Amino acid sequence: MAVDGRSGGGKTTVAERLAAAIDACAVVHTDDISWHHSFFDWTDLLIEHVLRPVGRGEAVDYRPDAWQERDREGSISVPAPLQWLIVEGVGAARRELVPYVDAVLWVQSDDAIARERGIARDGGDEEATRFWDEWMAAEEPFLEDHRPWDRADLVVNGTPPAGTEGQTIVVSTAAKR
Repeated sequence: MAVDGRSGGGKTTVAERLAAAIDACAVVHTDDISWHHSFFDWTDLLIEHVLRPVGRGEAVDYRPDAWQERDREGSISVPAPLQWLIVEGVGAARRELVPYVDAVLWVQSDDAIARERGIARDGGDEEATRFWDEWMAAEEPFLEDHRPWDRADLVVNGTPPAGTEGQTIVVSTAAKR
């Protein structure tokens, strides 16, 4: 399953809640694949090192080159066997991944709330704001080109009404692909 949406929109929260509710389920974050590699040129890495092995029923223990080069600890680990793999992140439902995805969930969010969340998540300082602006300059045209919401089987509100955070997930059926 692909969980896609804007940065700061609530994708990680939705993916974690889904994984907690589903037996034999794991989450892979596209941010971990792309970390210090490329904002959006990571599709082949995800397919080769995660999706194909999981599709064959294999466990995954993948340490991207950028992790090694920058001494990031750990690896991207996916146990086997799995019933569900959730790939979460901006671009998780991009066109090239459609053959590997059984369901697409789009997390719709308010741009201002997503911006506030994203900058706070990334440190809340001037550097985080600069990075956010740089990221948005790449994210907006990427999403407009790929239009992952058009492939969504389900749309979830990632910025629910005030006072309901953590209590509900608001769901809307999307047009079937």
